[in-house]
Amino acid sequence: MHLAPSALRRAVAAATIALLATAVGCAPQPDEKASGTSSSTAGTTCAKGKLATQTSGKLTIATDEPAYEPWFKDDKPANGKGFESAVAYAVAKQLGYDKSAVVWQSVPFNKAFAPGVKTFDFDINQVSISTERKKAVDFSSGYYDVRQAVVALKGSKAAKATSIAGLKGLKLGAQVGTTSLNYISDVVKPSQEAAAFSKNDQAVSALKNGQVDAIVVDLPTAFYITAAQVTNAEIVGQFENQGDTPEQFGLVLDKGSGLTSCVSSAVDALRKDGTLAKLEKQWLSDAVDAPVLK
Repeated sequence: MHLAPSALRRAVAAATIALLATAVGCAPQPDEKASGTSSSTAGTTCAKGKLATQTSGKLTIATDEPAYEPWFKDDKPANGKGFESAVAYAVAKQLGYDKSAVVWQSVPFNKAFAPGVKTFDFDINQVSISTERKKAVDFSSGYYDVRQAVVALKGSKAAKATSIAGLKGLKLGAQVGTTSLNYISDVVKPSQEAAAFSKNDQAVSALKNGQVDAIVVDLPTAFYITAAQVTNAEIVGQFENQGDTPEQFGLVLDKGSGLTSCVSSAVDALRKDGTLAKLEKQWLSDAVDAPVLK
């Protein structure tokens, strides 16, 4: 039986539509709700104690060596003492990992946020969140709001400074790669080039030996230095935060890490329930107000 031309065209069209429908049904489909899928995946991967970590069933946390007070105690990150050690274990608990499931790893400060694949799940080491660093790594929500401070030997010219202008003619130093060093170059803008040290203890030694007039560190570290490391030193003052948002320390994760949202949610929960404030009071209570340098 032969179909009329018009009937034949209609039949071919119908068959073509049917074939296309079948092909589309079998082909990989575009994700119409990428963000929704992401959230759903995040919800699944945040299952307590079952994250896609470096080692299954373990949470690998990194920090520098030595681990300084008041962030850590006795240079032993695993003892749970000191603000950052305590925060690390609190985050681990939120994620479903008890103390026995936490593995500590030593990673130099600068390497923690340098480009490249990480061997840790997150790093905690007084690393300030910045746009520049976010190009190479992920950050959690901030776990501590921090200010930078100036430390000098008592009775020195630097100790008498009451303003930023009073620091401009001094030889200042700070650890390389830190916001402390950035504050020297961007805020103080001294007439002499700043001294950059690979470790904070080298900066402290330089201060003791008179190689620099003053050093810049975060405020809690400044209180520890003056109380325990260089007792003939004092805090000259602290800087105001630059910009609209406070400088914050964040946990460092691999760029694009599947753990970032889970870790941020854990930090947010600890802030909301008062745990971070409680730990700050317990371990950083000496970091009271210092004169503000303007």
